[in-house]
Amino acid sequence: QVQLVESGGGLVQPGGSLRLSCAASGRTFSLYAAAWFRQAPGQEREFVAAISRGDSNTYYADAVKDRFTISRDNVKNALYLQMNSLKPEDTAVYYCAAVISGATNNFYTKPTSYNYWGQGTQVTVSS
Repeated sequence: QVQLVESGGGLVQPGGSLRLSCAASGRTFSLYAAAWFRQAPGQEREFVAAISRGDSNTYYADAVKDRFTISRDNVKNALYLQMNSLKPEDTAVYYCAAVISGATNNFYTKPTSYNYWGQGTQVTVSS
């Protein structure tokens, strides 16, 4: 099993930046494909970005493409989400997720594909 803990959320003005981190403990993080999801009040959890276990493949939701960057450090057992040019509609609780992946280059975009989740970190974009 792997345990995930997010950090780095907060209040930021429109156009600002934040970097979210997800610390993984337990089994070797390099065995897992990972992703970020977010959930705004009254809305379903939605996909933000995914990364393969081998760090070679990434994929983004259209709403965040060219503004957000997902990355990982398998030595530090960490997942990151750099968020730039933030908009009020980016306001949500952000969750990191992981699933053991047999294939080095695979990534997954559906919440049901993941069986390990962090507790979430709040991101609020407001002036």
